[in-house]
Amino acid sequence: MTQTTTAPPRRSVLWSREHRLTTIGLLLVVTLVAFENMGVATAMPTLVADLHGLALYSWPFTTFLIASVVATVLSGRMGDRRGPAPALIAGPVLFAAGLLVAGTADGMPMLLAGRALQGLGSGFLLVAVSLLIAATFTDRERPVIYAANAAAWVLPAVVGPSVAGLITVSIGWRWVFLGLIPLVAVGAALLVVVARSLPAHVPTATARRAGVIPAVVAALGVAALSWAAQHPSPVAIAYGAAGLVALAAALRKLLPSGTLTARPGLPTVIASRALLSGAYAGMEAYLPLTMSAVHGYGPAMAGLPLTITALGWSAGSALQGRFLDWSREASLRTGFVLVAVSLAGFVLVSQPWFPAWCAFVICAVGGAGMGIAMPAISVLLLRYSPEGERGFNTSAMQLADWVGSALLIGLGGVLLAVVASAVHPSAAMAILGAALVLLTALGVRLTSRWPRKV
Repeated sequence: MTQTTTAPPRRSVLWSREHRLTTIGLLLVVTLVAFENMGVATAMPTLVADLHGLALYSWPFTTFLIASVVATVLSGRMGDRRGPAPALIAGPVLFAAGLLVAGTADGMPMLLAGRALQGLGSGFLLVAVSLLIAATFTDRERPVIYAANAAAWVLPAVVGPSVAGLITVSIGWRWVFLGLIPLVAVGAALLVVVARSLPAHVPTATARRAGVIPAVVAALGVAALSWAAQHPSPVAIAYGAAGLVALAAALRKLLPSGTLTARPGLPTVIASRALLSGAYAGMEAYLPLTMSAVHGYGPAMAGLPLTITALGWSAGSALQGRFLDWSREASLRTGFVLVAVSLAGFVLVSQPWFPAWCAFVICAVGGAGMGIAMPAISVLLLRYSPEGERGFNTSAMQLADWVGSALLIGLGGVLLAVVASAVHPSAAMAILGAALVLLTALGVRLTSRWPRKV
């Protein structure tokens, strides 16, 4: 009886009467967004060719990114003023509208409009989901719902590309978008019910608010960095640098004070998200290239280690969700260590003399590290945030994620252009991997400086 009182079954956290509807709505929406994310990447070559837009191949991704950055900041601002309910309703509606517009597109302009709507919906949802979790689950329960969210990405990661490919070949790429609309409507309806049951939100008059203009500047800066990474050249370096300057100016308005210097507490939490997500994204972006160009793997096998990452991520997240009394500071530090080990393995795998099968091992280790660390970051962010600034800080965390990823993927592109090539990438990947290891080692150091009490 004592054991049942101190450690209730994990099932009761998610499926109790007060949480059941919230859990179903959240997991359904997360799963559908994940399927769309995986499916679009698979269908993109076919749909862009069909719409005669091969010269604009990267623009559907860039448009989505720009809209997501702006919407994330706006959703944080809205959440601090009015609570998560408005964004919980607007996000799925915008996302479904984007699916409809993209699925019926008769040219690239219409496709890009659909992708912009999807980006807006996704950005609104990212922050609103975090605020809903904060309003619905206690600090001790939150690791369980974060574990469930991670698990919701596994099925789309494993079968999403194959299903999207089959749909594209058999009935057409449009159904990669259109087929999800009825399910998004169901998820949206559930979230509307959840939103209406939330207590009235009382805003804090003195809370910090993100500005719209800095959000737009940040979005354009991230887009310039991403485009430069996708199209490395001397010109790309120039406009990528201009984007970096604009982004740095915007971040001063959009991040909590002390983030760029990783001051202990909330700034370290957000800086950790940038370091961890950016470093792992830097490896994921170039691991398939390494497997194909260095080790001769075909397209399907070259991307298979990333599926192992998803499985390891879910396993690590499930593990941390089973131990509700774990120190989240220690969990974050452990995640950094595991990711650092994985990235060190990437340095070795990037060399032709090292066994290629080790890529599957390093992705399992790195995925587990991400699965342990990312929920810890989310828990700590809410724990450190004043209630009236949770929206601002959540949007700052997501922005830090995107900026870190854009910078480090961009670094890989510059290294490929300067010291190697896509045909022979080993030298560039060794330098990139070493830099990523150093950044994760910095993360281990930063996360050892927490205040005594959280």
